[in-house]
Amino acid sequence: MGKQNIKNTVTQIDKNTKEQIYEELYQQVPFNVAVIDRNFNVVDANNNFTEYFGQWENKKCYDVYKKLKKPCADCPTGEVFKNGEPVVADSVGIDQHGRKTHYVAHVFPIHNKDNDKIDYVMEMTRTITETNRWQQEYQILFDRVPCYVTVIGEDYRIVRANEAFRSNFEDALGKHCYKVYKRRNSRCPNCPAAKTFKDGKVHRSNQIGIGKGNKEIHYQVSTSALMRGSGNVAHVIEISNDITELKRLENRVIEAQRLSAVGQTVAGLAHSIKNILMGLEGGKFIVSLGLTKNNNAMINQGWEMLERNFDKTTTLVKDFLSFSKGRLPELRLISPTDLIKEIVDLYKDIAAQSNINLCFEIDSNIKQAPLDPAGIHTCLTNLVSNAIDACLMAERKGTQVVIKAYEQGDKLIFEVIDDGSGIDYELKQKIFTTFFTTKGGGGTGLGLLTTRKIVQEHGGKILVDSKEGSGARFRMEFPRKRLFSLYREREV
Repeated sequence: MGKQNIKNTVTQIDKNTKEQIYEELYQQVPFNVAVIDRNFNVVDANNNFTEYFGQWENKKCYDVYKKLKKPCADCPTGEVFKNGEPVVADSVGIDQHGRKTHYVAHVFPIHNKDNDKIDYVMEMTRTITETNRWQQEYQILFDRVPCYVTVIGEDYRIVRANEAFRSNFEDALGKHCYKVYKRRNSRCPNCPAAKTFKDGKVHRSNQIGIGKGNKEIHYQVSTSALMRGSGNVAHVIEISNDITELKRLENRVIEAQRLSAVGQTVAGLAHSIKNILMGLEGGKFIVSLGLTKNNNAMINQGWEMLERNFDKTTTLVKDFLSFSKGRLPELRLISPTDLIKEIVDLYKDIAAQSNINLCFEIDSNIKQAPLDPAGIHTCLTNLVSNAIDACLMAERKGTQVVIKAYEQGDKLIFEVIDDGSGIDYELKQKIFTTFFTTKGGGGTGLGLLTTRKIVQEHGGKILVDSKEGSGARFRMEFPRKRLFSLYREREV
């Protein structure tokens, strides 16, 4: 249909239909609409107006709007009658229930077609009292909520920040979030806000920030999108819960467990230290006796006893200090495959000399993981060394030690398996909590305690499955989510 036909169709609408359209529009428009004459009488009003301001028939506009007895001092209606131009004004009135209301009035002149005089004006009012109340409630909620709330723009500058955030971090408005949260000069790795800007989804992570006075603040952050009409992400809102105290309590629990194990171990070490001291006294006595008798054989024998027990003392002290000191794992992305191959290269000659088959099985799909290379190296060497000793104690040919690494769900698993002498039930219940060694006088009993401590520092756990005479399987489990959470926490 051409433009002319459309025009003809439109102009063919009869007068009654037009009046019906205007009446429907007048009643359905989402505003309070009133028509007022030059004497300030309300001569007509729509249903919205009646429902909000009440009955208006035979009343003045200032009586209906504000319950006044005379025209308002700054009456926008009078101004329109005088100047003939539309006016927009903020005003405060009283609704039909006697409640104070804030509204915006749009006042338009209605011209007489015959003489162009203005006999009436139309007032369209939009109530903003409820909107203001919502804004006030939102502002109170935004400012007083007991967590950190910020709104971040596309350029990663903070455009709003609540009271809790302002109290704990520096002045934030207009500054880059990574500068305020972490004193960085560039965007954070694994930034949850960046992910939300990209996909519009909610993202969560654990972070460490730097507050006022260089105070370290641990927090859990959740990012959500504030969308534009087009569906693009205009801003990201970050809500962060401070878990600094929770983290401190968690560290205290771990520290208490560690110190408890230290105390238990000290009691077990007392016997070993006593034996070493007796060995040193015996060596000293033989050396002294050899010197008195000018007997070189006795001097050499005594000196060997002194050296042997001195080496035991050195090893004992180093192992104990390694176990007793607290430290955070120095995490970096490493290949579990490379780590295991390094351990095998270290022990393959020792195992071969004892006719023990040392081998490894590694999942071909295993990925890099954030681990402390030195710490996990210590764990594996402790377990492999113990496994080789267990095979030697079995006193049979064809024993084997296998190191495994694989993925199981969200967990990275390391296993050291042997078919050696095994561990009886009673010893198995306490090998990770008390002084224990399978090496007689050649061990300090701290290897498995140290291994357990390092695994726990990674957020993992260590398990053992063994029966006396049937070998043993030591299993270290590391949840990847926990590893990456610790890894991100170190990246301040």
